[in-house]
Amino acid sequence: MLDDTIYFKSYEIIGGEKFMSPSPILGHSNIITELLTVINNYLRRNNRGRVFADNTDVHFPDGSLFKPDLVVVTKENYSILNWKGAIYGVPDMVVEVLSPSTRVRDLTVKKDAYESNGVKEYWIVDPYMKTVDVYVLYDGKYKLENSYAKYSDYDFENLTDEEKAAVKYEIKVSIFGDLYVKVDDIFSWSYDS
Repeated sequence: MLDDTIYFKSYEIIGGEKFMSPSPILGHSNIITELLTVINNYLRRNNRGRVFADNTDVHFPDGSLFKPDLVVVTKENYSILNWKGAIYGVPDMVVEVLSPSTRVRDLTVKKDAYESNGVKEYWIVDPYMKTVDVYVLYDGKYKLENSYAKYSDYDFENLTDEEKAAVKYEIKVSIFGDLYVKVDDIFSWSYDS
């Protein structure tokens, strides 16, 4: 029998307590891949920063260790990158994709830690409801900038004219201002397919 200590276990540290971090399912990984592709293409084309996906350790100043689903570090913030190790400091943007095992932590403890550490933009993606909530940091506190949803044809047809007019099909990435992500691209591979 092999000794488990020779394997690197995936975990996060929240408030000094260690939490195991399970591997994502395919639908979850696909959402991250779609976001990573759009953001990475923008960053490379404009030389604005770097984007990192699942299993990137982020060591925050308060002692928390997280493995966000997606992390963006702008060029101006490269000093927090240890190219042979991890991220040591506060990234500019973090995305978490909700799953049954992490949902409560992503919506509460992790959101609070990202806010208190100064992450400028936090996206919460719900793959089951096909929604994205975008929080932007103002004066040290998160404000829900907007909620976005992918509507089925049936659901869209049942909206009022006013509700239909309010539907937004692209999400503005606030830390850049000229980067938009299409909601349909994020949920291009449906959980209910």
